[in-house]
Amino acid sequence: MHVKTATFIKSGTKPSHYPEGDQPEIAFAGRSNVGKSSLINVLVNRKSLVRTSSTPGRTQLINFFDVNGTFTLVDLPGYGFAKVPLAVKKEWGPMMETYLSRRPNLKGVVLIIDVRRTPGEEDLQMLSWLRAYGITPIIVITKCDKVSKNERAKQLEAISGVLGVARGELCCFSALSREGVEGVWARIEALLP
Repeated sequence: MHVKTATFIKSGTKPSHYPEGDQPEIAFAGRSNVGKSSLINVLVNRKSLVRTSSTPGRTQLINFFDVNGTFTLVDLPGYGFAKVPLAVKKEWGPMMETYLSRRPNLKGVVLIIDVRRTPGEEDLQMLSWLRAYGITPIIVITKCDKVSKNERAKQLEAISGVLGVARGELCCFSALSREGVEGVWARIEALLP
């Protein structure tokens, strides 16, 4: 996909905050510090459309971005070990589940996993929600430049086993080398009308 424009629309925490209209949406989800912001920025070819941070858990709202005036990219809050107040953490699950279950124009979710980690309980919960609501997951394995080829092969085997998906369903990505950009876009475009 050739991205001509990518602009921030708005942020929200509940359905009344979501943008109006029926433009198709592709959401991005993953643990805090998994490289979600970097993945989005590389995909839309912008340095800082989505702010990156060395502090996990910066995204605490659902952020909506218009891409080419044809679809909306949705940045969901990172989950996991983020250093945020417990009260905020408790809101995340219901906020994400509400979005996933009630958004008719949601076409797919890019589920992001760090190649150096084994998927945790939250990753499995997210995949379970996606399956329950009939939402197609696009599983992207980030930070692939940070491990050797042998280690990558071992990790991909472990990740596919834990998630219960075929190895071919995993899309490898590196923000540094831009490996996987075309593959991720191909999977996203397949879900857009």
